[in-house]
Amino acid sequence: MPATDDYAAILKRSLPLIDVRAPAEFVGGAVPGAVNLPLLDDAERAAVGKAYKARGRDAAVALGHRLVDGETKAARLAAWRAFATDHPEAMVYCWRGGLRSEIVQRWLAASGIEVPRIAGGFKALRRFCLDIIAGSPARRFVLVGGRTGCGKTATVRRAAAHLDLEALANHRGSAFGGLPAPQPSPVAFENALAVALLKLDPAAPVVVEDESRTIGRLAIPEPLFDAMGRAPIALLVVPDDQRIDNIYQEYVVEATAPRKHLTNALAHIERRLGGSRYREIAALMGEAFAAVDRCESRELHREWIGRLLRYYYDPMYDYQLQGKAERIAVQGDGSQIEAYLADRP
Repeated sequence: MPATDDYAAILKRSLPLIDVRAPAEFVGGAVPGAVNLPLLDDAERAAVGKAYKARGRDAAVALGHRLVDGETKAARLAAWRAFATDHPEAMVYCWRGGLRSEIVQRWLAASGIEVPRIAGGFKALRRFCLDIIAGSPARRFVLVGGRTGCGKTATVRRAAAHLDLEALANHRGSAFGGLPAPQPSPVAFENALAVALLKLDPAAPVVVEDESRTIGRLAIPEPLFDAMGRAPIALLVVPDDQRIDNIYQEYVVEATAPRKHLTNALAHIERRLGGSRYREIAALMGEAFAAVDRCESRELHREWIGRLLRYYYDPMYDYQLQGKAERIAVQGDGSQIEAYLADRP
């Protein structure tokens, strides 16, 4: 049966992948382009594992075949066939590229569909992704920095070669940066990050946002974060009114359930704000949403956003920037920063 270990081509081309591991394994981390169509569900995998420990490999395999037989086998085979038919370049993998993916590959072949298997399975793909991340220091990075609300993320996304860490982490990178959909698992985040790096020209400077080590609950891998810590910084500077407008648009107008999200996020930083400032901002925020409910002015939203920036975000960012001052290569408005990024050789 055909098997391939060309992991670079598989990931760089974003080939459709059938991950036949159990759902719990898949949730722990997969690779971009993979869909979970398991050979064994979680309960079946647990039973087979117990049989293996108690009676050996042959007994475990025999139990697996008994569990996945008849209508169960027919339904799972139909799902694999449907995916492979819809995605002619599909490949199949399991944990180590061994028994489970071989069985699925053999059953598909018997039904008339040839699907290549990934040699080494998810374990080999994962190792390849970690090696890409370990090679981060060999690349050239340029960071876009600036105070909260200045438009750093949009500037990064307009660069020709960029790494969008916040999109990969599904988080906007601040105390208020959570999104409705959950963040990926750490393994899935790292794998997606590796694939994004793999798709970039290794000789080109990569534009990335100046982030803290963690984005939500996810940590930027150490080799990449260390490389970012040595990169020049293009500092984006915009007027406070524009920053407030940007935050209002993103966190209030365009957000899903903004009142609940913002009040919860504010509560999480109460200790760092201090009680009196927390109560001040919370009161303004509540009044702002009440005013909008009455179809009145939205100016109170600008009030609490401005105070949040002044009390919390700006002092924190300015303090962090002090330790990076020698790395600031240029500072200016959006057009100046974008011109600088475009001119990087």
